[in-house]
Amino acid sequence: MRRRLLWIMLVILAGVMIFLVTQRDGSLGSLETVDFSSMTVKVVGLVFVLALGITFFRERLSQAIEAALVWVVIALLLLLGYTYRFELQEVADRVLTELVPGHASTHGRVVEVARGRGGNFSVVTQINGAHIPMVLDTGASSVVLTHEAAKAAGLPLEVLAYTVNVDTANGRAHAAPITLDQLAIGGIVERAVPALIAQPGQLRSNLLGMTFLNRLESWEVRGDRLIMRSYP
Repeated sequence: MRRRLLWIMLVILAGVMIFLVTQRDGSLGSLETVDFSSMTVKVVGLVFVLALGITFFRERLSQAIEAALVWVVIALLLLLGYTYRFELQEVADRVLTELVPGHASTHGRVVEVARGRGGNFSVVTQINGAHIPMVLDTGASSVVLTHEAAKAAGLPLEVLAYTVNVDTANGRAHAAPITLDQLAIGGIVERAVPALIAQPGQLRSNLLGMTFLNRLESWEVRGDRLIMRSYP
């Protein structure tokens, strides 16, 4: 391809020289032959150099243009993402609420949780920084944790006294009272929450009961949504 372009440029240059030599009147319009020939040679030379440059660097130039376009697109996407970051965060939060069971979508003081496939509201909470899944149980007067969940949250199991009777799906069980330093669901954070810890093997699921729900300004089940609102 490079040799072909070189021969084409040589033929064009030879044609211009022949045209100039064969001129009889010695002029072309208002330009003398000498001036015209000088200008023509410069133009042809410039075109020749540019053509050679484009030919030699055509692949690199194409790659450079493609890379530049990619970076321009990336920069525009980053700019759009930064400009609409809050709206995108809200959309992502809602999508996660639908796709991830128990995910809490936070909008200011309001937290929403979608109903799970089993018909219950499974809620992912944080107790002392540990992620603990719970099931909403409005019939439970207290937050109730399994022995395993309490251990994961780093609670002092060795000093517990199982003195409280609780009714579970498996019958009556014994639980130990405790106060949780922090219980959080999404953006709602409650401190010093009274709770119970069931004896090992007596409870299958952690229960989100009224000792947490009563701390809220309001909560309701609206369709397939559990909506909780904290105090300002």
